[in-house]
This record gives sequence, structure tokens and C-alpha cells, in this order.
Amino acid sequence: MPLLELDSVTKTFGTLVAVNGVSLRIDSGAIAAMIGPNGAGKSTIFNAITGIYAPTAGRIVFDGKRIDHEPTYRIAASGIARTFQNIRLFSFMSALDNVMVGEHARLRARLWDSLLHTPAQRAEERETRERARELLAFVGLERLSERYARNLPYGSQRHLEIARALASLPKLLLLDEPAAGMNPRERQDLIALIRGIRDRGVTVLLIEHDMGLVMELAERITVLDHGERIAEGAPAEVRRDPRVIEAYLGAPAP
Repeated sequence: MPLLELDSVTKTFGTLVAVNGVSLRIDSGAIAAMIGPNGAGKSTIFNAITGIYAPTAGRIVFDGKRIDHEPTYRIAASGIARTFQNIRLFSFMSALDNVMVGEHARLRARLWDSLLHTPAQRAEERETRERARELLAFVGLERLSERYARNLPYGSQRHLEIARALASLPKLLLLDEPAAGMNPRERQDLIALIRGIRDRGVTVLLIEHDMGLVMELAERITVLDHGERIAEGAPAEVRRDPRVIEAYLGAPAP
């Protein structure tokens, strides 16, 4: 059974068909990628998987259960986390506090525990802080834990967003253009980080325009164009597919 399966997923906005009958499957433990020109429907699919959009038609099954009409908080609790194309951090909170926010879905303390600062609540907060520090160390930000998120270098902000997503203990991590704006050194650090995430038992699906990164990192690639899947397979297969070449470079000249 695949960890994630999309079955003929369609999403329309009025008369605009953003995604048209897309099917794909992601096996547990994989690093997979979704590529395509701007406007191909990639982020719309991410939004459908995470409950921001409800599909107009089709099914989304995660870990054996349908999630296509579940609210976002239940989808997050089931084991799906994501980052965004545009970094969305709490700018005036420390890096450590940003990661602790990501653990919210897994906390057990109730409202009155927090109000009364019960021993159980204090113990859970200590555990939460320690897990957050471990994740900051994992992404290479341990020394910057007390710095405001807005004051971190760009590449570090990307890593912080990934650490916050990992704080919810996901089974599947969705990365939306994680290498955007990175320099070559940051890019190589990102590749190592994503492989490290997979080694921790987390399946990864990324959207990325950096084709060199995709070809080096992904084990399976799905290609979208105008809301439809036009190719799927291993990197070597996809890069030779005439439909993929045409989608990126345009139709051949007569």
C-alpha cells in the first residue's frame, strides 16, 4: 500500500481547471518530486493534499485513509506537514519558539493545565523545548536558537521552516520549492538535509524548479503541464521524455 495516493484528482475554480484528473502514488520511505512549468498545478495539488482546497473530484488517500475532505488540522495530526514557496515564519519569535509552535499538534496538556502551570504541563513544556533544540541541531541552527526568525540568513530561514514542519512528527513532508533563492553551498546543504530527513523515516515529496537538484535527489518524478500529468518515472526516463522536453522548452520549430 502506498503512503500517499491521488486517484483522478481534479480541482476547478469556476471555469478554470487548475488540476485535471491527476493520479500519483508515493511509497513510504521515498524521496519524490513534482515538477512542471509555472501554472502547471503543482501547488494546487499540495493545497489539496493538506486540506487547504477540497478536490472537485477524485480521491486522496493517506496511510490507508481518505483525507480529501478532512480539515487541515486533522490532516496535520494524521502525519502530513509542509513548507511553503514563500517562507512563513513567525518573524518576531525566536528560532526555538518557531519550532516549538510546530509541536502544537502533538501536545497533550489541556487549557487548565496551561493556566495553572500544573506539573504535567511544565514537564511537557520541558520535553517540547528539548525536542525543538534537537531539531534545530539537526538542521544546523543550534547556535541560532534564540535569534529572531527575521534576523536569520535566508538559507537558515528555509531550514528553520523545515525544522518547524518536522516538529509535528510527520510521516510525509511536502516541500514547496525549498531551494528557491539558495546559493550553491546552501543548495548542497539542503540536499544533505533532505536525505537526512528520509533517513529519519520521513517520506518526502517536493516541488522544485532546480532541475539539477531534482535529478540528483529524487527517486521518482511526476511531471505536470496545464493541470495534467504528462510523465512519471525515474529521473533518467523523465529527462528523455519528449512531452517533458516540449513542456519546458516549447514545441519544436517547423
